[in-house]
Amino acid sequence: MITRREAALRLDIPLEMANRHGIPTKLTEAEFAELDANPPAWLAQSRANRKAGARPVWVQLTCDVCGYTEAARPKKWWPAYTYLTCDFHELGSVPEPVEGMYRSEVDGIGSRFVAIVDEKP
Repeated sequence: MITRREAALRLDIPLEMANRHGIPTKLTEAEFAELDANPPAWLAQSRANRKAGARPVWVQLTCDVCGYTEAARPKKWWPAYTYLTCDFHELGSVPEPVEGMYRSEVDGIGSRFVAIVDEKP
């Protein structure tokens, strides 16, 4: 059995869309395979829109220190980061910035990540 959230991840649709279009809270692999192979009109349209080059619906966030991974909905304000770490890791857990680069931290990436951004001053 897979959850509605897992189905949304695999179908690359928002969880809200899965809920709105009646995807049940639990599906068997066979039910999911049928939905994926023969998508209803709303899912086919969503997939067609995805091919137009829009931002991804889901991204995989992975800590560069411990390897913890989670799927999250990307936000427009997330920076292009150099490193991504869990919020409890020390800043010294990642390599020092290259000489001449300025380092900043951005909290609130996913549920527990901090983005380390190295950029020229």
